[in-house]
Amino acid sequence: QVQLVESGGGLVQAGGSLRLSCAASGRTFSSYAMGWFRQAPGKEREFVGAIRWSGGSTYYADSVKGRFTISRDNAKNTVYLQMNSLKPEDTAVYYCAADRIFPNRGWGSYDYWGQGTQVTVSS
Repeated sequence: QVQLVESGGGLVQAGGSLRLSCAASGRTFSSYAMGWFRQAPGKEREFVGAIRWSGGSTYYADSVKGRFTISRDNAKNTVYLQMNSLKPEDTAVYYCAADRIFPNRGWGSYDYWGQGTQVTVSS
């Protein structure tokens, strides 16, 4: 069992940066790949990126490639989403999720989810 709690969301101006954290509980955290998703009002949940259990590989959606970076610290049971050059269209609730498969763009198959954190980018 893995429990996930996101933090770090907030309001930022376009062009700014935020770093989201996802803290996990459970001794099996390091065996899971971790994904980040987002959901804007009235839109479907969208894949942002994922990181392998070892942290050695990452995979990103084209919409965030080059601007967002995912990293993880298995000793701290935490995964991070560094978001740079933010745009108003990045505004959404951001979720982290855990899965055995990497890479996995399909939100429906992830095993565990956090409650989400709001990111708002003003123009």
